[in-house]
Amino acid sequence: MNYSSARARVDLVVFGEFFLDLIFYKLPRAPKLGEEVKTQHFAEFPGGGLATTALVAAGLGTSTAVITRIGKDAQRNQSWQKLVRSGIFVGACELSAKFPTAMTVCAAYDGDRMMITHDTINRSLNKLLMRPTVRAQLRKAKHLHLACALSPPHAWTPAIRRLRSQGLTISLDVGWNPEVLRSPRLPALLRECDFVFPNEIEARTMTGEKSVEKAAKKLAQWVRIPVVKLGRDGCIAIQDEQLLRAKSIHVHVVDATGAGDAFNGGFLHGYLSGCSLEDCLRSGNICGAMATTCPGGASTILSRGKLLELMKRI
Repeated sequence: MNYSSARARVDLVVFGEFFLDLIFYKLPRAPKLGEEVKTQHFAEFPGGGLATTALVAAGLGTSTAVITRIGKDAQRNQSWQKLVRSGIFVGACELSAKFPTAMTVCAAYDGDRMMITHDTINRSLNKLLMRPTVRAQLRKAKHLHLACALSPPHAWTPAIRRLRSQGLTISLDVGWNPEVLRSPRLPALLRECDFVFPNEIEARTMTGEKSVEKAAKKLAQWVRIPVVKLGRDGCIAIQDEQLLRAKSIHVHVVDATGAGDAFNGGFLHGYLSGCSLEDCLRSGNICGAMATTCPGGASTILSRGKLLELMKRI
C-alpha cells in the first residue's frame, strides 16, 4: 500500500485519529476495579471518529478519503484493511515507524460504554496538514471533516482558515476533550467552520449554558450551523436563527460506541448530496441509531436505498 501519493478526487476528506477498537459487549455487569468480568461477546473494528464517519459516508455512496497517522503494525491489521477494502482512499496517510497505531479497549454495558485508549501516535496531528501530499489531497475535495481533539485550538486555527479560504467547507467533532471544549480559543476556530457536531454534554461544556437550546443558540454565534446530537431524542440545529428539531428512530441498543460519528457520516452524505438541512439531520439520526444495533459504530453500514426507506419513517 502506497502512503505517499494523493491522486483521488473525492467529495469528502475525513482528517483525524484512527484507532484499533477492541470491544467487549453484552457484559453481565459493569466491571469494577479489582474485578474480572467475562463475556462471550467480543469484536475488533476500525475505531474513532475518522473511521466511523468515513465508513458510513462511503457506504452511502459518498466518495471519501481519510488522512491519518498509523503505525506499521496496522498495515496487516483487519480493521485497517476493512477501511482500505471499503474503497476509501488512504494515499495521503502517514506511516509511522516510531509509534504503534492508536488502540482503544471498550467495555459496553446497558446501552453505554467505558473506554481506555493509548494514542501517543496522535500527538501534534496538526502537522499532517502541512505535508505536500495532504495539501494535494485537500485541493481535490469539496468538504473537510475534522475528527480529532484539535488541541490546542490556536495551533489549528491558521491552517483551518487557510483551507476555508481555498473553498473547502469544513466541519468538526472534537469529542469529549474537556480542555478543548472549555478553551477560550475554541470560538475563534469555530468561526472558520460551517458545521460543528457536539452531543448535548459537549455543547453545554463548550458554551457554559445549562440548557441544550441555549447552548445551540450560543454556538450559532460562532459557527454557521451548529448541530447538537441528543441520542435517542434525535438532534437540534440552528440555521438563520431558527431552531430545527429532528426525531430519531427507535432501535434496540447493543453498543453506543461510535453512534455520534455515524451520525456525522450520515449528515455529511446528505449535505454533499445536496439535501436540505432537515433531510441531513434525518439522515444523521438514522445512521447514528443504526450504529448502536451492533458492536462497533462502523459495523452497521447502510445502503443508500435502506437509508431512504428509513427516512420515510420519521
